[in-house]
Amino acid sequence: MTTAAAEELTKQITVKNTLAPAGHYLTRPIRLVRDYDRANFRPDFFAGVTIAVILLPQAIAFSLIADLPPQMGLYAAVIGGLAGAFWGSSDQMHTGPANAISLLVFSSLAGIAASGSPEYIMAASMLAVLVGLFQLLLGVARLGVLVNFVSHSVIVGFATGAALLIAVRQIKPLLGLTYPSDSILTIMTGAVTHLTELNPATAAIGIGTIIYLVVKRLISRKIPGPLLAMILSAVLVFAFNLENKGVEVVGLLPAGLPPFSMPALDWELAGTLTSGVLAVGAIGLVESMAIGKSLAAQTRQRLDSNQEFVGQGMANLLTGLFSGYPVAGSFSRSAVNLDAGARTPIAAVFSAIFVLLAMQFMGPLGAYLPLSALAGVLMVTAYNMIDKEEIMRILRGGRGDAVIMVVTLLGTLLLHLETAVLLGIALSFARYIMRTSTPRMLAVVPDDSYRHFIYDPDQPECPQLGVIEILGDLYFGAVNYVEDFILDHSAKHPGQIYLLLRMHNVNTLDFSGIYMLENIVRYYRERGGDVFMVRVSSGVMQRMVDTGFDTYLGLDHYLNEDSAISELFYHTLNPAGCIYECPYRVFMECQNLPKRLDLIEPDLDQDLDLGEIHWVDAPGLWDELHTKEADDQPIVVDVREPREFRQGHIAEAISIPLSQFKMGDPALPKDRDIVIVCRTSRRSQLALNALRKFGYQDLRILDGGMTSWEAADLLEAVEFLPDNGESS
Repeated sequence: MTTAAAEELTKQITVKNTLAPAGHYLTRPIRLVRDYDRANFRPDFFAGVTIAVILLPQAIAFSLIADLPPQMGLYAAVIGGLAGAFWGSSDQMHTGPANAISLLVFSSLAGIAASGSPEYIMAASMLAVLVGLFQLLLGVARLGVLVNFVSHSVIVGFATGAALLIAVRQIKPLLGLTYPSDSILTIMTGAVTHLTELNPATAAIGIGTIIYLVVKRLISRKIPGPLLAMILSAVLVFAFNLENKGVEVVGLLPAGLPPFSMPALDWELAGTLTSGVLAVGAIGLVESMAIGKSLAAQTRQRLDSNQEFVGQGMANLLTGLFSGYPVAGSFSRSAVNLDAGARTPIAAVFSAIFVLLAMQFMGPLGAYLPLSALAGVLMVTAYNMIDKEEIMRILRGGRGDAVIMVVTLLGTLLLHLETAVLLGIALSFARYIMRTSTPRMLAVVPDDSYRHFIYDPDQPECPQLGVIEILGDLYFGAVNYVEDFILDHSAKHPGQIYLLLRMHNVNTLDFSGIYMLENIVRYYRERGGDVFMVRVSSGVMQRMVDTGFDTYLGLDHYLNEDSAISELFYHTLNPAGCIYECPYRVFMECQNLPKRLDLIEPDLDQDLDLGEIHWVDAPGLWDELHTKEADDQPIVVDVREPREFRQGHIAEAISIPLSQFKMGDPALPKDRDIVIVCRTSRRSQLALNALRKFGYQDLRILDGGMTSWEAADLLEAVEFLPDNGESS
């Protein structure tokens, strides 16, 4: 095969792999019809009739929320219901006009054109097309997982704020008031100042509708209250000729099929609608997926979020092309659909067909349908949108979710709705980033049974070995936080030159994480210690192998969790440190270890009142010992025990164990500079305290002790003497 042929084949394979998922999602209607079980026809049919009874009044009412003609709500109900059923993923979710989305549409179009004008109507259809393309693109690109990053608190906060706005905006049509208003505040204050101007007949129908719906709900929830309320109110208008008494009506509803109407391509308008497209598209997807997951939890259906994105995208795209406005999943209709026995999406298809038939035969009813009755229906609907129990759960559950909910709620009431929605989504992303970039880091110790590690800050840690558990992923956004925690912990426990990392909660490791781990290993090894790991997951281990980190760390540094402490205790930790420096018995292996507690003062781990401490590092001390004249060299006093001193010490050092300082002045020259040395620096501070009491002034401590001396590759300056078995 030639090079050109190979490149062409590669290109074809790439295109095929790219288009294959899109083809699968878009051919969903074929599979739905082909695999339909006729045994589901009867339950789907009656569920569709039930939904149509609810959908008809909702479609008209919700279109009024968006300040759009009722027929646009009916067109959206028919086309949205059909497209959502054929291309969606959920078997029971119903797509169509929704209250919160309708309010978002109104907010997105406000200021673009006058409500009810041809420009306003055209902009609504164009908004639906753009929202559909946005959602469709996300679905085809298999980005359905993005919906998981929007907090549930955003939906609750927005739904609550939208409910309040819907209710307040219905005050004027409910009472038949007419006065200028442009915000929730002016609507409420205007209602009070113009209350005497209300239309009695209009107010009676609106308030009566609310009372009827509330009473009906207490008696029976199976009766289609909104539909009956609209029919009864229309009968009253017809019977008493209330239209001539100032009662506003919807007007004749159109018959026939939803007309195809391609919105004019206006790039300037499209740019103006950008924020509205993002807000409507995002909220529509999040709401729809939340509804789908809620239903799936009851039916055990496995949802495909990408297919649902495609379904919502097709519903909005086709609705916009057929004279409708943006749609989304409806929780109320979906719940009724499930309760009515719907088994497949075909139930939603039946509901759309029944609404279409109702438009042919009930269109004249709109000539007598009072707007105040619809306002009453919307007020009750708005009240039901406020999930008080969920609000309290979020307020009690955690500060982060509560803040997101409250900010979104207040933004919905005080800002443009699309701004409030995008603000809530931005807060969700910010919270996610904060949580993942600051994973929990715990310095753990064994429990009382020595079988498990626990976080107990009141329990002492091993002075030589730190055990840290990482509860999160090691990716570029988190590595600085993790590294800072480990280094800060090391600074607080300078004797812990060994580190054991518990890695079982690390599921992701990127190159930034690899570099961070290499820095940590290098840091501990430069101090004369090392790093070990337990419970590394297979995926993380594979990344370590691919990058060569496993070789850098050493395969023998990956320990078995059950034997890790024993392995380190008997083969890595310095037993002299356990005997002479540590007053604790942290691990099970420590329990029978002899302790020279007479060499350890009770306040060893407490803040000593030493005043200013002067330190010298290992290279600096080596330089002084090898460049200065003998009389000017500092006196190096090794305060470790004789056994430790014989195993290795600085050649120029003299041995004066710490225990001898309790017997009196060691009689050192007080006119000479003295450098105190121990294994790390813990005993050196006690010796410093004692020497100051004896009147010595020129005192310094070797920073890091013999551990730092050896880590600085100064072993050639260490004299090793055989251990003759003399007891220390």
